[in-house]
Amino acid sequence: MISTDTSLQAALRAAIWARTLSAEQMARVEADTFETFVPKGGFVCRKGEPVENWIGIIGGMVKMNNFSPSGKSVTFTGVPPGGWFGEGSLLKHEARKYDAMALRDSRIARMPAETFHWLLDSSLPFTRFLLMQLNERLGQFIGMVENDRLLDLNTRVARCLASMFHSHLYPGIEKLVHISQEEVGLLSGSSRQRANQALQVLEKHGLLRLDYGGIRVLDLEGLRRYQE
Repeated sequence: MISTDTSLQAALRAAIWARTLSAEQMARVEADTFETFVPKGGFVCRKGEPVENWIGIIGGMVKMNNFSPSGKSVTFTGVPPGGWFGEGSLLKHEARKYDAMALRDSRIARMPAETFHWLLDSSLPFTRFLLMQLNERLGQFIGMVENDRLLDLNTRVARCLASMFHSHLYPGIEKLVHISQEEVGLLSGSSRQRANQALQVLEKHGLLRLDYGGIRVLDLEGLRRYQE
């Protein structure tokens, strides 16, 4: 479900990168950043289009993915509430290299490119945040390639869930992850049925519990270390 109890202003002020901004900088961010609604299955942004905004998730969940000419899809990552993405394309002034689609009805914050670059020029802490963001994102994608090529599906599902608990990339995530088994399948490169089997295995190991409305993580470090 879409988050209705978090305002755009509250979401901006809760962001890690906002905590060290001056009052003037924060005022401009709040004045310039706007919110859009993207229904489940809709595009937050599309491959090849000009990159006009830095994008944050207020409510819902978004997956970054690409399609081959034959229609085959590859998912790079899922972005839960509190996550921001698209800084790489903004920094390189290039067209977007991937699609971003809403896995469920989502509230999207969009900071205009001009405001993003103004913060980059005027705030050293914001620049440091972006360096860390890019470094952590690189590490995440290296891990994803390793998981996809070397690990079995049960382990991939475990690592997929564990990757959502990243204090820098996704600071808003809670122990009860509001994610469906279909969404887990999409993010881990499997069918809903196969993802369900993997989740049941992980539940038997005491690493998580399948609750109504989501998945409750019981042992985060266990998920990170799990391997068949």
